[in-house]
Amino acid sequence: MRGVKSSKVRLASAFLASRPVRWCGSSLRGLAFASLVANIGIIVTGAAVRLTKSGLGCPTWPRCTDESYTTTAEMGINGVIEFGNRLLTFVLIAIAVACFLGALARGRRSLVRLSVAVALGIPGQGVIGGITVLTNLNPWVVGLHFVLSIALVTGAFALWRRVGEGDGDPVPLVPAPLRQLARVLAAASFAVIAAGVVVTGSGPHSGDQGAKRNGLDPQQISQVHADLVFLLIGLTVAMWFALRAVEAPATAVRAVAVLFWVEMGQGLIGFVQYFTHLPVALVAAHMLGSALVWTATLAVVWSLRARPVTPVPAEPSPATASEPVPAA
Repeated sequence: MRGVKSSKVRLASAFLASRPVRWCGSSLRGLAFASLVANIGIIVTGAAVRLTKSGLGCPTWPRCTDESYTTTAEMGINGVIEFGNRLLTFVLIAIAVACFLGALARGRRSLVRLSVAVALGIPGQGVIGGITVLTNLNPWVVGLHFVLSIALVTGAFALWRRVGEGDGDPVPLVPAPLRQLARVLAAASFAVIAAGVVVTGSGPHSGDQGAKRNGLDPQQISQVHADLVFLLIGLTVAMWFALRAVEAPATAVRAVAVLFWVEMGQGLIGFVQYFTHLPVALVAAHMLGSALVWTATLAVVWSLRARPVTPVPAEPSPATASEPVPAA
């Protein structure tokens, strides 16, 4: 029995010492950033599917048709767009697997857990996407699909930032009231995204000509969404002044400033698209902006604490260890 265990240990050690795994370990921060970018990117490609009315370009799932896993010529450009978006899931999985191998090579449980969470969320996202097709693009299921994308962005961002941190307890960089304000800010940011999802479900871009809408009044829901945006901007401005007042680290002040300007850009796109009757290019830009606002919000929360890397104590050299102690 001991021989079997030792063999498994040797195999595991050889696997972790292999060149591809070692490369993933040394490149983990870049891989985690690639995961973040890819998870934001698939939000935009998902928007392209909906905005080109290709949501049912592949009318079933997991196959594209009842007879084929791939698109066919008869399905035209809509089938190509929908099937292409499905293929991007495998790109996300490949990056997630590389991140997992890199986390194993680093030997840090915190990174392994985060990489596993992201990796498991991707097939879960695929299943929710399949349900949207099987329910003929039910707007509430489509909204859930987007919210899960935001959760994956959160996991990828956390993995990216944790690679450069230690595993000790977080050290706060600002007083407790400001950390509470940051939590309120994050809640408001998510509320804006959730309200935007509901607005989308009431609007004209359903993803297919015959897809149902959620039945809510688009003007009323848009007003709620706009009110939450004003709340978020107000909280962001308050956070900036509060951080300046307590002389917070420059990185924290800069993170809030970046969030403010991202909100300004997103708000401008939102108002222009509303008053120009939702042109598809601006709607796609607005969905990208939603992901960027959330990412900038996460950066603010992250900037208020630090996890120092604990230095490993140097072992004495053999020469020093064997040097005789002179007699008194």
